[in-house]
Amino acid sequence: MDIHKIIIPTPYPIGDVNAFLVKGDKLSLFDVGPKTEEALNALHKGVQEAGYKLEDIEQVVLTHHHPDHAGWVDAFPKAEIIGHEYNDHFLRRTPEFMAYRTNFYREQLQLQAVPEKYLEKIVESKDALKLYGNTPLTRYIEDGEEVPGHPGLKAIYTPGHAQSHLIFIEESTNEVIGGDLLLDKVAANPLVEPPTDLSSTRPKALIQQQESLMHLRELNVSKVYTGHGEEIVEVNELIHQRLEKDQMRLKQLLKQFDRPKTVLELTMGLYQAHYKTELGLTLSKTLGYLDCLVRDGLVEEKIVDGVLVFERN
Repeated sequence: MDIHKIIIPTPYPIGDVNAFLVKGDKLSLFDVGPKTEEALNALHKGVQEAGYKLEDIEQVVLTHHHPDHAGWVDAFPKAEIIGHEYNDHFLRRTPEFMAYRTNFYREQLQLQAVPEKYLEKIVESKDALKLYGNTPLTRYIEDGEEVPGHPGLKAIYTPGHAQSHLIFIEESTNEVIGGDLLLDKVAANPLVEPPTDLSSTRPKALIQQQESLMHLRELNVSKVYTGHGEEIVEVNELIHQRLEKDQMRLKQLLKQFDRPKTVLELTMGLYQAHYKTELGLTLSKTLGYLDCLVRDGLVEEKIVDGVLVFERN
């Protein structure tokens, strides 16, 4: 691929996010950073260093809908905006979707036994919503489709970290624009999100993430251009490490079962140092590990008085 990396600052603990300018039959920008002035300045500088201006970008392609990747869609009013259909819910933010999203998270957190006083802070995420753009997609792209203007560059649906997540593989070189599927320093978080069909059924994000990583492993890619951090060339070795780390966490979580417990109780035990400051994130992680334990037949779940309770088999 004829690819130029642009490093963009974010206000998140993960640090900088990467965008990639790809020259083909069309000039395409993969991801655009959060909607901050600092990010826009970095975009201008990065595109200029590649010999172009923002108005030269013919299409923006999103790996997923999170604001550090999808914020500055508004900077390209003449470009096609391409991504998984699910992105549109967060770019349009209709009253109907926002109400559905609020109800979905409220119901999930109540199932996890989170006290009422913590619900609003987790559910609203107002600071994150400010960093989104408002320009909706002009074109959807689905699993297996080629990116317009880039013959041989195909989208692969890889949910887990995000329900909209796509990676893009260049078939001639086996290089991948990987979004947040596999990162060099940290494991991408399996975030609880509303399902793509907007039902009340919670996607099992960590199980999805593991399946997506195994799919990536089967592709035997030569390089991953990551959404954060440096490019990865020892791809399958790192995937093995990530999956092994999950297994270690599952064993740690099993040790918490001296009695039936709620998701909140298990989160407090597993993440003693972080659950108070990052409750939403740590709940998502714990729930992901619990889904795996249920899948493996090591734990069973039931609802008692409106709350999910997990018990070791």
